[in-house]
Amino acid sequence: MEGALKVFLAYGFDRTKMDDIARAAEFSRPSLYLLFKNKTDIYRAIASCLLTLSLKRAELALAKEGTLAERLDGLIECSLHDLMKDIVESPHGQEIIDMRSRLAGDIIAEWRGRMDTLIERAVRQEAQRLGADLCARGVSARTVAETLLDALEGMKPRVSDPNDHLEAGKRLVRVIAAAVRP
Repeated sequence: MEGALKVFLAYGFDRTKMDDIARAAEFSRPSLYLLFKNKTDIYRAIASCLLTLSLKRAELALAKEGTLAERLDGLIECSLHDLMKDIVESPHGQEIIDMRSRLAGDIIAEWRGRMDTLIERAVRQEAQRLGADLCARGVSARTVAETLLDALEGMKPRVSDPNDHLEAGKRLVRVIAAAVRP
């Protein structure tokens, strides 16, 4: 997977050939075809691996000791920023990211639902620990989780530098954490 991702990032999805991927993975082309039908299957496998890693990192970040803001900062940094930084900064990274809905929309949707659930659980636990009544404020822990991820995604066109996006995400976390305080 790692070799295939490097080839996609170097040449773009459309210009990458199965031969390129086979060479990068040190496979023969026929052997590669035994594992994957085409480069779309490889793209989907890469997406699945990266998103599974993202969820594992998110779980670890949320399980750490600290305030909700500190744990959400950790989630954003290790499960989103660190994982995507090299992709975003590569010559064809944006092309690879832009294809995600078309080639791996179902995988992205599953990841998003699971990430929403992880954040929802952390928000609900923090609200209960602090005695904050989210319902009285007209929101739920799920709404807070969805809003966080929607806002992070929505700021990407305006904040294209990954490090600036990370800092903007951390400012957003302060707002989210304030909403959970009594």
